[in-house]
Amino acid sequence: MTPRHPELRTERLRLRQWSEADLDAIAEMDADPDVMRYIGDGSTGTRERTAAALGRVRAAWDERGHGLFAAEETATGELVGWVGLAVPAFLPEIMPAVEIGWRLRRRSWGRGYATEAAREVLAFAFGEAEAKAEADTRLERLVSICHVDNHASLRVMTKLGMTYDRTTRVPAHGQPVRVMALTREEYHSSA
Repeated sequence: MTPRHPELRTERLRLRQWSEADLDAIAEMDADPDVMRYIGDGSTGTRERTAAALGRVRAAWDERGHGLFAAEETATGELVGWVGLAVPAFLPEIMPAVEIGWRLRRRSWGRGYATEAAREVLAFAFGEAEAKAEADTRLERLVSICHVDNHASLRVMTKLGMTYDRTTRVPAHGQPVRVMALTREEYHSSA
């Protein structure tokens, strides 16, 4: 039987569940204006908001059987950020949906970690997570959403095989975003 909170591995990364020890690194990442430039309205986070978000991330795993993984370098054990699956309720026009996303600490940018980790999460989403889900709740399609000027994230989405769905605005703050999508069938036909 597969654990409810799985651990995934790539060539260089361990994708694992969250621990209290992760709070400092994630809070530092969320407080970095460069990291947060294209997230939400671009505001940086506080330690308190990050701690509350980690609590919601843990609860999502129990509720849905998928969620965000802490991503750490296998060689050093350093937390580089997160990657995983979430419900993009901030964009009601595409609901119901599950989003694959990532956020990395600035010092981890440019190393291919987002693509490497996201490929493993796609395999989990359209393989293992799908196999465990009931037929009416399995993941048939994933989206990924980025600010229209976030070219680095768009490159990752393209490398994952995602294709353009739409450009729209997030109702809460009006930021323009691009929505990319990939179906289970597309994923399996290209694998």
